[in-house]
Amino acid sequence: MSALANPPTTPRGDYNAAHDLITRNLLAGRGAKLAYIDDTGSYTYAVLAQRVDRAANALRNLGLGQEDRILLALLDTIDFPSVFLGAIKLGIVPIPVNTLLTPSDYAFMLRDSRAKALVVSAPLLPAFHAAIAASPALKQVLVAGEAWRDERALAAHMAAAASTCEPAATTADEPCFWLYSSGSTGTPKGTVHRHASPVQTAQLFARDTLGLGESDLIFSAAKLFFAYGLGNALSFPLALGATTLLMAERPTPEAVFKRLIAHRPTVFCGVPTLYAAMLAQPELPDPAALALRICTSAGEALPAAVGRRFSQHFGVEILDGIGSTEMLHIFLSNRPGDVRYGTTGKAVTGYRVRLVGEDGQPVAAGELGDLEIAGPTSAQGYWNNRAGSQATFRGEWTRSGDKYRVDAEGYFVYGGRSDDMLKVGGQYVSPFEVEGALAAHDAVLEAAVVGFADADGLTKPKAFIVCKPGVLPSAALAADLKQHVKLLLAPHKYPRWLEFVDELPKTATGKIQRFKLRA
Repeated sequence: MSALANPPTTPRGDYNAAHDLITRNLLAGRGAKLAYIDDTGSYTYAVLAQRVDRAANALRNLGLGQEDRILLALLDTIDFPSVFLGAIKLGIVPIPVNTLLTPSDYAFMLRDSRAKALVVSAPLLPAFHAAIAASPALKQVLVAGEAWRDERALAAHMAAAASTCEPAATTADEPCFWLYSSGSTGTPKGTVHRHASPVQTAQLFARDTLGLGESDLIFSAAKLFFAYGLGNALSFPLALGATTLLMAERPTPEAVFKRLIAHRPTVFCGVPTLYAAMLAQPELPDPAALALRICTSAGEALPAAVGRRFSQHFGVEILDGIGSTEMLHIFLSNRPGDVRYGTTGKAVTGYRVRLVGEDGQPVAAGELGDLEIAGPTSAQGYWNNRAGSQATFRGEWTRSGDKYRVDAEGYFVYGGRSDDMLKVGGQYVSPFEVEGALAAHDAVLEAAVVGFADADGLTKPKAFIVCKPGVLPSAALAADLKQHVKLLLAPHKYPRWLEFVDELPKTATGKIQRFKLRA
């Protein structure tokens, strides 16, 4: 299978995503260029290519072959791209999963996917013990981590495997990998993506929208198991010949600042929760100590106040966008030099978006509607979930589950998740709009708003508030916050109740689990 040094925007026919992403860099003379830097070392494109082939051969030596499925529970180290791409090169379908789930979540995913192998980072193995025993389809377990020494050690299997591997005869349209939806609204769904999609997201968003290139050093706090992070730290840099900085630990503000200063990445990819937490630190780094030229945000809509404060201090824009597991990456975004905080920008080139009402027809200008997307990276559907697939994938259009409106200048303004919308006094209220108003208050670090029934059974907004460090909750603060919202929004939108909490329930990708707050 020949490598494509400059593949078309839409790969067709015989095509293997892993073979392309690796070989294009070798053909371009980037073998000696750094591809990855993780917590323990640095790896050139030539070394990465060899690791990918060794991982592929190690999987083959265990009896795995084309169209088999394997579950990956890997921290963000060089092992992730090695095994993920090695599996794809062999025609195996890897399924990266959230590394912060519970044993019952992992048991569900192993059963649901019928994965024949599990590749797991050593610190995560205890969470899988019960699931392994209860998964009859599972035949092999490999454990990642240089200190792991028994017969399951990934490092030993890779060291014993051949360093070259021919790509499987795959096609652009066949299943390449799965991603489980984040579970922000309940049970996750296995979302099946094609070989053609990773390079398409890199071309349409990373190259054509963000302007990323081989001179960039990319650091994504969003992890590789997350669709957003997988693009940021794997598809984008490999498609464009850039270098990627990986971090295995959880992305606390301290850990992020440490790497922004030590390695000076030019591109940082975060989520709104993290940006707010970074700004809440008592001492922010001097902007001169960083080399950032662009930041991106996804996962949840970025509060305008957070974006403005970040830009004012660091002198760099945060480009807020929205993507989904179903579309693989961002399809609606702000652009460099054209950032409108409080909006999600406009459609990414190559995608079409529309807003429809409950009748499926386009809504009037300025009205809230359900966001639907048409574009080349839509998933094939959900595994073993016909009803879910039919509800989400409707011909060329994919339903996002989000409410939006378009302002007078054509920028899309987020209105909240469709399932989270409130009807107060016969009028729709967007929880996100109320949350944004609360977040603009100096005392608020984070806010989440849900519907709550009053004594008469009527739905009204209720807010859960996380205060900034050093701010003490009080009745006076609650009253001040209510008045603050009344000054910014229509009176019926203010929260009738406020509850101060230490943290909000979230998925590992940073999305607020409002269904838990409602419960």
